[in-house]
Amino acid sequence: MAIYPKLIIDALAKVRYPGTGKDLVSAGMVEDDIRIEGKKVSFSLLFEKPNDPFIKSVVKAAETAILTYVDKDVDIKGNISVITRQQIRPEPEKLLPEVKNIIAVSSGKGGVGKSTVAANLAVALAGLGYKVGLLDADIFGPSQPKMFRVEEARPVMVNVNGRDLIEPAENYGVKLLSIGFFVNKEDAVLWRGAMASNALKQLIGDANWGELDYFLIDLPPGTSDIHLTMVQTLAITGAIVVTTPQDVALADARKGISMFMGDKVNVPVLGLIENMAWFTPAELPENKYYIFGKDGGKRLAEELQVPLLGQIPIVQSIREGGDKGSPVALDPETVTGHAFLTLAENVVQQINYRNEHLAPTERVHITKK
Repeated sequence: MAIYPKLIIDALAKVRYPGTGKDLVSAGMVEDDIRIEGKKVSFSLLFEKPNDPFIKSVVKAAETAILTYVDKDVDIKGNISVITRQQIRPEPEKLLPEVKNIIAVSSGKGGVGKSTVAANLAVALAGLGYKVGLLDADIFGPSQPKMFRVEEARPVMVNVNGRDLIEPAENYGVKLLSIGFFVNKEDAVLWRGAMASNALKQLIGDANWGELDYFLIDLPPGTSDIHLTMVQTLAITGAIVVTTPQDVALADARKGISMFMGDKVNVPVLGLIENMAWFTPAELPENKYYIFGKDGGKRLAEELQVPLLGQIPIVQSIREGGDKGSPVALDPETVTGHAFLTLAENVVQQINYRNEHLAPTERVHITKK
């Protein structure tokens, strides 16, 4: 029996890739390098990543299909090469090569305290001895300059290895950049999505961030092209989603988690933070009043099988600290300061857990200062 390429293609069309359910041919996984020498057949299969969990089973299924549908005497075993898209199209040079972990802080809707959480998490991580940077990516509502008491800062350019870079502002051990440094704080930012995305790319790639253990990105609320820009520009370690226990906020948080876990974004969700979990008056520190509902974030985390990183109470000092530029995480002895310290420790634990489950070459080793 004569063997020709179409027979091979037809046989491989009967093999499905478990990750998508598509057959190998329609999924574009069969390369056009089929070689036939008598009974010997060889070709290449294309996979997205070198650590694809289905490589071995797909190669075995391809061998079986050819022996079944072409000829049982075909010499195919060991003649199927595996290549990845990275080999065909190498990834561009990594932005922020000196940054070990990049964390996106997100929320499904505004008003849940996302920026307050991002600011205090950054301060708490710095308090643990880590090198921390924070990018205020909330282009249309930048609030981090006020929270860090650096509203009047005007970052300058510095020359680093022959490049002129923006020098971030710094306070409380956290390096900070925000669009708020470059616009009048009294004016609204009226930019189209492309302008906002380009501005953020400049604050990331043209800034002197230096060596960082953690680089936090305070994203705008909701889902937008800015989120897509961030995941396309940076190798994000994981995302944190902030919500309140309220049903309306939980519905939007669910969408935010779905966005990160979807095919277009595909960013690991490190966990959920339930902000405003309860109200505790200063004069009655043992009392808890669940004014937005009880344990809504906890139940959502359990339902979606993501870690609950922390429950942050409503305390007047959190609002006061944000307004006067003195984050409550600066004092870990207070109730709220301790809550943010615990949150920071949980985030570090989740990232270390994630690193332990990556291939050895992809692990990140974090060391304190």
